Formats: sequence, structure tokens, C-alpha cells
Amino acid sequence: MTNEEVLKLAEEMEVNSIRLQFTDIFGILKNVAIPREQLSKALEGELMFDGSSIDGFVRIEESDMYLKPDPNSFAIFPWRSPEGNIARLICDIYNSDGTPFEGCPRYVLKRALAEAAELGYSMYVGPEAEFFLFNTDEKGHPTLHTQDNAGYFDLSPVDLGENCRNDISAALQKMGFEIEASHHEVAPGQHEIDFKYADALTTADNVVTFKFVVRTIAQRHGLHATFMPKPIAGINGSGMHANQSLFKDGANAFYDPEGPLGLSEVAYYYIGGLLKHARAMASITNPTVNSYKRLVPGYEAPVYLAWSASNRSPLIRIPAKRGASTRIELRNPDPACNPYLAFAVMLKAGLDGIKNKITPPPAVDTNIYNLDKATRADLGISSLPGDLNEAIKELKQDEVIKEALGSHVYQRFVEAKQIEWESYKMQVHAWEIEQYLTKF
Repeated sequence: MTNEEVLKLAEEMEVNSIRLQFTDIFGILKNVAIPREQLSKALEGELMFDGSSIDGFVRIEESDMYLKPDPNSFAIFPWRSPEGNIARLICDIYNSDGTPFEGCPRYVLKRALAEAAELGYSMYVGPEAEFFLFNTDEKGHPTLHTQDNAGYFDLSPVDLGENCRNDISAALQKMGFEIEASHHEVAPGQHEIDFKYADALTTADNVVTFKFVVRTIAQRHGLHATFMPKPIAGINGSGMHANQSLFKDGANAFYDPEGPLGLSEVAYYYIGGLLKHARAMASITNPTVNSYKRLVPGYEAPVYLAWSASNRSPLIRIPAKRGASTRIELRNPDPACNPYLAFAVMLKAGLDGIKNKITPPPAVDTNIYNLDKATRADLGISSLPGDLNEAIKELKQDEVIKEALGSHVYQRFVEAKQIEWESYKMQVHAWEIEQYLTKF
């Protein structure tokens, strides 16, 4: 869309206000609301904001930054204010001198996509984001009481979240999403809504929008939706499997009908790159202390660095469809990640595999969870980091992933996550009280 088309559509649809949206480096959605009268000025990139107030952006002495909306991201929310419709535009962040801000997560992804384009590739991603619906208390505060005790693919009346999930799907469809599936997940109160894959930048925008819409509609049902990876111990956590593919000259570069398993050399090299950098990528794809409470054996979350076309226990799975649908599913990311950064490091890792022809180890087609430590060692199967601190240490040693992030995001991200880890270490948790208070 052009700026003129956005202005015309906003007038025709009686849009009263527009939210100019962007994320900080942690993927938290921010926005500046403007009346329609300011839309033309915004589309010209003339609106300034205080970047020093945003986590991971700039210092107070260099705080003036510009929001530059992407006209293709214009969408109208499926709810109105009394004054009229509300629309949104997703923005890129620019410095006061007119140059792209290297700490803008969207710019980080664009930079990785530009590198892929130089090799002739376009990246497509299809995410599978899971979330929980919790009841709220009489003050509207979230509880840890799940809305139901249903399980995988259960129906109403056992699945009490069906109405909310249907309303979420309907709202997303009104915003242009193509919903492919919607269902109850394995854990009580856990749900998944899948939308069609798109180019990586559009998909990252869609993930951010998806999370916002889910939480908004849930609130209107008196529920709290959370994308926290592991809110309750003893049941499955929430992941965001990332199905990814590269296209070149209009064809899927991962497909080769004559290749083993119908996969091309490019696909195998891409797998090799993902496996090589998986431990460092985990700091970005699984960015919180809580993320690693999900990445433990026994709850269907991937732990082991292996790949397969026939089972779901390894880190990487190759879904059965071939041709244009050939794709590589990375199973460890969780929905707390910043999708712009996550897709950027995945792509950068895969491109490293392609450039340096990194051949992956043989596929592991047995249930890795049933293999003992010695057998895994004999097969050369290592593990993802066990906690956030270990993941950050891996990131510090991986020049490819550091380059994907850029020096600004890398430094600010590591600094913030080290603070998060130190804060976590100093806390006394309920488990410790239960284990030690009366014992010693």
C-alpha cells in the first residue's frame, strides 16, 4: 500500500485514531496513539518519540528518535471506540539523522533478510504459538487457575475456552489473518491457533499482532491469556514451533525430488547450521529464566540437538509434505521470544550452514527421551542449555549469532539478561521453603 492509499482507507473506514506500534528488544509491544489528523505527518516519518524510555534503545542524551510506519502493515482492529474505528501501523525506528536505528528489532530482521536476498533466497515462516487461558479474581487480576481441565483436541463442554478461542480467530480473520487451525492443546487451559505462513517480516509482524489480539479478546471474556513458557510445573509448557523454508527463483529451495527424503543439499546445510548454532540461539528463542523450565524431558518440549523426519523428540523435525510445502520445523522457540530477533538468528544460522556447507549428523529416528546418557553420547547427541545463564554464555562465544543481532542489540540484550539471571539467583523460591525450612 502507498501512503495515499492508507490515508484514503482511513477516511473511508471512519478511523478515529491510529496506534503506531513497535517492539523493544525483548519483543514487548509499544505504541503511540495519534488522531487521524496526524496520520499524514506520521506516514512521512515526521513523528518523534523519546527512545531513552524504551528498554534497550538509547541513553537519555541521545533520546530523539523517529517512527516510520510501514504502510503495508495498516490494519483496523475489530473493535471500535465510541468515536470510531481504531487502526494500527507497525513502525521502523530511525535515528534523528535519518539513518535506521540498529537497535530496532525489525531492522535486525531486515538486515538478515537482505543477506539472504544477496544469495537469492527469501525466507518464509509459519509459527505455532501456544498460550494459556487463566481465570481472573474478583479484581480482574490473573490467577493460576486454568479455565478448564481439557486435553488435546477436546471439545466443549470439556473445553471451556472454545468460545474465547473462536472469538480470537474471528478477530484475527477480520484483520486479514488466514486461520488454518484452532484447538485445545495438551495441558489444561492451553490453546493453539495457527495462521498461514508468510515471508519472515510479515510473519514477525503477525506474531506481535497475534499476541496482542489474543490477550485483548481474552480480557473481554474475563480471562487472562499468557504466553509465559511454563506457568505451571508438572504440565506441558507453551512453545512456538517455527516452520521455515527458503525460496529461490519462485521454487522451494529445500525440495529436491531426487534427494534423500526429498530434501535438497541446501536443506541439509540449513539443518546443519541450525544445529551448530542452536545452543547460542537459545538465548534469543528461549529468552527468559522461565523458558528453561519448559525445556526439560517428559513434557514434549525438545531438549536434544538432533533432527528427524519421523519423530518429534529431536530439536528439528521435517514435516511430511514436500514440494512447495517442504519446510524445517525448529521446535524449541517459545512465544516469549522477540519474533524479529528469533527469525533473524534462525536465518543467519541456516545461511551459515549453506555458505560453509555444514553437513548435519545422521537423522535420529528413535525416541531420544528413551535413550540413556551413554547412548546419547555414543550418538553424538548434545543438549540445549540448561538455563538462561548457560545460554548467554553460549551466545557470547558465537560470532555468527552475535553478528545477526548487531553490536547494539547484542550488548543491551546480554546486559539485561545477566541482570535478570542475577535477580533470579537471589530469590528464595517456594520449592526451597518446602524442601528445607523444616529439614534444617
